[in-house]
Amino acid sequence: MTLVRVSRGVRMHREAEPDLAAHVRPLTRISGSCAASHDTAARLWNFPEPERRPFDRRIHISRPSGGARMQRPGVVGHRSRLLPDEVAYVDGLCVTTRTRTWLDLAEALEIDDLVVIADYLLRIPRPEFEGRAEPYATREELLAMLRRHPGKRGLLKAREALALARLGADSPPETRLRLAMLSAGLPEPEVNKPIRNDDGDTLHAPDLSLPEYRIAIEYEGESHGNADQIVRDIEREERARAADWDEVRISKRHMANGARRAVEKIAVALRARGWRQEDAA
Repeated sequence: MTLVRVSRGVRMHREAEPDLAAHVRPLTRISGSCAASHDTAARLWNFPEPERRPFDRRIHISRPSGGARMQRPGVVGHRSRLLPDEVAYVDGLCVTTRTRTWLDLAEALEIDDLVVIADYLLRIPRPEFEGRAEPYATREELLAMLRRHPGKRGLLKAREALALARLGADSPPETRLRLAMLSAGLPEPEVNKPIRNDDGDTLHAPDLSLPEYRIAIEYEGESHGNADQIVRDIEREERARAADWDEVRISKRHMANGARRAVEKIAVALRARGWRQEDAA
């Protein structure tokens, strides 16, 4: 096979079509102290894509403080204080851990995007679907990462984002909708909390809910267009209505412009249940 040069001192087979990890791996082996970090680590860990500033497609490589930044075409070099347990080796690739990557992203990302990623890390998975039972991180682990690096750029944003993170969000749109509600002055919703009828029977766990006003909020992604899912959604709404709960259904089209239409739709349901904006002031 013919070798082609992809960076100084790095060759690959011409016929190969390397994925991101294969492209990054040799750059982390140039010296024993290199680690994929920042946006590159986020992509390797499959973090949710930021809405306001998508992940940089250049390769981000960190070296310890005091060393020279890597300077190569298509590479963004960083000098960072990396502790031994803040890097992981995945298939021979040295990459910053998920918690450290989240903190590094605070240098450039907006708070809402940091909250989305924090919710993703904190979410308790469903083993039958995901093959894992533990979250990627706990709130205590993220907080410990913040305490380790006082004075780090983006630290204040990361602290604010962690304060806004909630356990239970199943998708980025759910997190963004919750944050949009808070920003608009609406009551903060519960996240995936089971709702019950007057007899105490559990109905289901809506994506978001406002128990005081008996409002269930469901974000319906593409899977809700499936015929069987449509039937289940109708039955779910009927059960909620029978228990005197109103269901507000939100789709992607409601989420444009900072979820303005979604917030308006929820506010209408709240006002019908007796809520007033001045009550939240």
